[in-house]
Amino acid sequence: MGDPVVQTVLGPVGPQDLGHTQTHEHLFIDVRKPPPPGASPEFLRRDQEDIRLDNYYYARRHRISRHSRLDSVVDAKEEIAFYRAAGGGTIVDATPRGLGRDPRALREVSEASGVHVVMGSGYYIAAHQPPEVAAKSSAEITREIVDDLTIGVDGVRAGIIGEIGASWPMHPQEAKVLDAAVTAQRETGASLLLHPGRDRRAPIDLIRRVEKAGGDLSRTIMSHVDRTLFSVAELAEVASTGCVVEFDLFGQESSHYEYADIDMPNDATRIDYLIALRDLGRLDRLVIAQDICHRTHLRKYGGEGYAHILENVVPMMRRKGLSAADIEKITVGNPSSLLSLRL
Repeated sequence: MGDPVVQTVLGPVGPQDLGHTQTHEHLFIDVRKPPPPGASPEFLRRDQEDIRLDNYYYARRHRISRHSRLDSVVDAKEEIAFYRAAGGGTIVDATPRGLGRDPRALREVSEASGVHVVMGSGYYIAAHQPPEVAAKSSAEITREIVDDLTIGVDGVRAGIIGEIGASWPMHPQEAKVLDAAVTAQRETGASLLLHPGRDRRAPIDLIRRVEKAGGDLSRTIMSHVDRTLFSVAELAEVASTGCVVEFDLFGQESSHYEYADIDMPNDATRIDYLIALRDLGRLDRLVIAQDICHRTHLRKYGGEGYAHILENVVPMMRRKGLSAADIEKITVGNPSSLLSLRL
């Protein structure tokens, strides 16, 4: 094997070339959902509206269809240009198969912007999996993931496994996909990005499943902890397993959260958690992102954009006591280590 490289949509690059990296974003994704049973004509009309200033909040709160799909190459190029201008070097596009992943479009955006893009692989939660997943064996799914990483789709190779979706309790199809993903990790050495169910027990449950299947916890990223775990003790428990803890909802600060009865932390609270985990000696287990996956997260539609961490969060991190070395470790060093592969 040669020196470690990071597999991007434009080919392998050196880990030292990534720069500031956000480990969980989406340039293209489709998370639309069917309208609720008995939805009124007014709801159905508003669900199909384009996003404007006068319906921005409604679109974001109710996740209307136009809000829940990123499919414009033009928008992606414009938005990623802000990220590049702010100092962004790399984005992990965590969109897996069946969720609007578009390898050719990712390549086009990366070429136009100069931003390294790392593509994901695998499948999301059962409710968003393509129907054919039900008939596939774990071995067949493993082969798909390994092929994504080693051969590619339309000439574009994945560089990470995930995001692998889990509900709570875990659906049998999700368990099958997770088993396949861990096998693919063992075969390729790629990092594994997990989407836990919305329950405090879910992250540790997933970690135990990965461990039982022989996965590498040091290269396993537990995403969405900022909507799942709400104490330093819980977060420290996850980090103590060797798993990487990902705070990836920076910029999403509304107290309203459609999917669970929680109080969503704000960015300042997220930074407090980072500091607490640093003080516990877990600095090397931390990464951050924004999980941009809706149109109203984009600047063009009134949102924070991919550069929010660089423009707004990093200065707050400094103000609250994280050193330049701490910030570099979280945003550059840890991601480059996780994304490195020996091909």
